[in-house]
Amino acid sequence: MAPIDPVNDPANQAVPAVSSWGVAGALLAALATIAGAFGAHALKGSLTPVALAAFETAVRYQFFHALALLVIAVLLERPRHAAVAGAAWTMLLGIVFFSGSLYLLTLTPMRWPGPFTPVGGLCFVIGWLALAWGMWPRRASGR
Repeated sequence: MAPIDPVNDPANQAVPAVSSWGVAGALLAALATIAGAFGAHALKGSLTPVALAAFETAVRYQFFHALALLVIAVLLERPRHAAVAGAAWTMLLGIVFFSGSLYLLTLTPMRWPGPFTPVGGLCFVIGWLALAWGMWPRRASGR
């Protein structure tokens, strides 16, 4: 049996940043699933209907945008316009600001996160527009 060459061993090769978006999307989807179950079982009796609806909105938007990060990770496996990677960043920020602020507003007495919710929503919109721009068909440059 030949000794393993640690320099050329595929397990030791650098992981492309592209796969990090897939990992982030998968982890955020898992957290959305856990948060949804927590809301449905543990919070249902302790939150007002309005607060529970806000919590469910946070979970839903987190889940949709976690799935979008998974799609972007697949798209980035091939060379793409830089706007596609920008879409991933803005959607991640949207999850943090939109869903994060709603979680804080519903689970704590804090009110200061309220203004961050629309900022997160704007990040989502910018992310989707950046994705559209990055996917827009372009002519080959002839290089």
